[in-house]
Amino acid sequence: MTDAAAALDVVELATAVLARNFELLRRRSEVYKELDKSEYLLLRTLDLLGPVDISTLAGALGLDPSTAGRQVTGMRGRELVTKIHDTTDRRRCIIAPTELGLELMALTRQRRLTVSAELLGDWTPDELRTFAELLTRHNDAVAARYLTT
Repeated sequence: MTDAAAALDVVELATAVLARNFELLRRRSEVYKELDKSEYLLLRTLDLLGPVDISTLAGALGLDPSTAGRQVTGMRGRELVTKIHDTTDRRRCIIAPTELGLELMALTRQRRLTVSAELLGDWTPDELRTFAELLTRHNDAVAARYLTT
């Protein structure tokens, strides 16, 4: 096995374990007490992009527009997002976070940061920076291949 193949084998297993570990954190911590992980990511995406139509939101999240629409409908029922008709095209709706949605997103984000700080507390700043850069690079590679803009 080449060095690259051996490293890819480690990455493959590590990403499977990472996905499982994220599920453990979801189930065994208070991180997602107010928001579930899909609501959190949808709100973080809206916070980054600003108000957008459902197609743009779905593309940014790698979802089918109907799936994103169902999530938005549920979140509207909880008053986490608003949905208004575009003034230039009444067939198009714009999704935006509410103040409550932004507050709960910030609370969830702080909890996630606290858990990360606890888990990685003995890492050096250089190790954290390297890990952040490599995770971002991995996520960018996935986005480039599978997400629409």
